[in-house]
Amino acid sequence: MHDQGGDTAKDTDRHIGRRALLIGGAVAAVGTAVLAQDDLRRMWWRLPSVEKPRKEGEVDFRGARWVAASSSNWRMADRPDDFGIDRVIIHVTQGSYASAVKVFQNPAHGAATHYIVRQDGRVTQMIRELDVAFHAGNRDFNERSVGIEHEGFVDRPKDFTDAMYEASARLTARICARYDIPVDREHIIGHVEVPGTDHTDPGPHWDWKRYIPLVREAAERSASPSAEPSTRSA
Repeated sequence: MHDQGGDTAKDTDRHIGRRALLIGGAVAAVGTAVLAQDDLRRMWWRLPSVEKPRKEGEVDFRGARWVAASSSNWRMADRPDDFGIDRVIIHVTQGSYASAVKVFQNPAHGAATHYIVRQDGRVTQMIRELDVAFHAGNRDFNERSVGIEHEGFVDRPKDFTDAMYEASARLTARICARYDIPVDREHIIGHVEVPGTDHTDPGPHWDWKRYIPLVREAAERSASPSAEPSTRSA
């Protein structure tokens, strides 16, 4: 789990504690069920006066195109303050880019990833990194990870183009830098490696021996680990 460390983490804990008590008092006042302390600590920011401001079309990776997923396929959160992020999960769409966008915008689908990387290297963001995407088929891994889809099919190695590998590596490097995630196979995993999943992506043709060094090279070239909020029209 991401370690914020130092006095900042202690101050954050104190702030969360006070707000959690406020929520707890409000819950008791209206006679509803008492929430567990852990739930309170993760819900303080949902108060109208506390919720982080969000801008429509804002992205976390510079140059990404924003196309919003259905709100039924993710849930609002405040990561990494409520859930630490320590994994990047690699997916393959098993279809075209257009078909992936279509299903992620379908409220009945029940799943979506934060990003899609196309075969030509273009990146689309559909869910903010601070929010929890329903992509891993495992609640714990949903809460602790960022999911990246890649356009193509697991049984077609030609779908994994140079442009795709390079763009995905840059994206993953920025995510790892932002949340202090080690660039290794323990923390950058395939969907198939998520406990309890029945998925096989990214499949045997995804070249991990090529991909991880590309991520490391991109990380070395990156000058700053800070977030890169920007806006770009859909």
